[in-house]
Amino acid sequence: MIVALTITKYRTAAIPFAFMGMAILRVPLWLNKKCSFWKLMGSGKNAQVDLPPDFKHWGIITAWANVEDCDEFYKNSFAIKWFKFFAIEDFTILLNPLSAHGLWEGKQPFTLDKNSNKKDGRVAVITRAGIRLNKVKEFRENIKRAADAMRVAPGYILSAGIGELPFVMQATFSIWESAELMKSYAYKSHDHADVIKLTRERKWYSEELFARFEIIRSEGSLNGIELD
Repeated sequence: MIVALTITKYRTAAIPFAFMGMAILRVPLWLNKKCSFWKLMGSGKNAQVDLPPDFKHWGIITAWANVEDCDEFYKNSFAIKWFKFFAIEDFTILLNPLSAHGLWEGKQPFTLDKNSNKKDGRVAVITRAGIRLNKVKEFRENIKRAADAMRVAPGYILSAGIGELPFVMQATFSIWESAELMKSYAYKSHDHADVIKLTRERKWYSEELFARFEIIRSEGSLNGIELD
């Protein structure tokens, strides 16, 4: 399986077309039978995790059986042409799922590559959660310190906050120098470990998913950052 994520920064004058795209682009995506999973998403301020919605940054995630179908979509699809036409910055990354736990809207969208022999090097991570409405305030009060700790953690490269609905359906995409450094942040960072503990104790999530990926290739930049 190939999972593709694109995060686009729209021109200020094109923000109405970003909202329009969230409605219009659902039709061709729904009709594309080669695409096994897709989501159109908004983002936090400057595409970050812990900040209010940003109407300039928008994203699309798709899943494909092979890289050829993915490349065909990125070359010819109306959805990608829409994103690129209005973009002043564009970041796209292709990923190979290595592990996944949990559900996204009741299903596991990522088929794992059991034949992958990846042992080291950079990894990408998507964590996604449905946040209970009566827990949103409490969650927001705590997530900032975990996000701040992530951005200064050893091995951190970049991250983005994305989601289908502000505050209640949120995902974090991040890239790390290695799986070991990512795990060190996840389990040894006091702030992040404390937020995980609170998540369980306070039952913030109605649904959650964690997935780790091998990076196939990327292009463009996110907030001026390009992958080497």
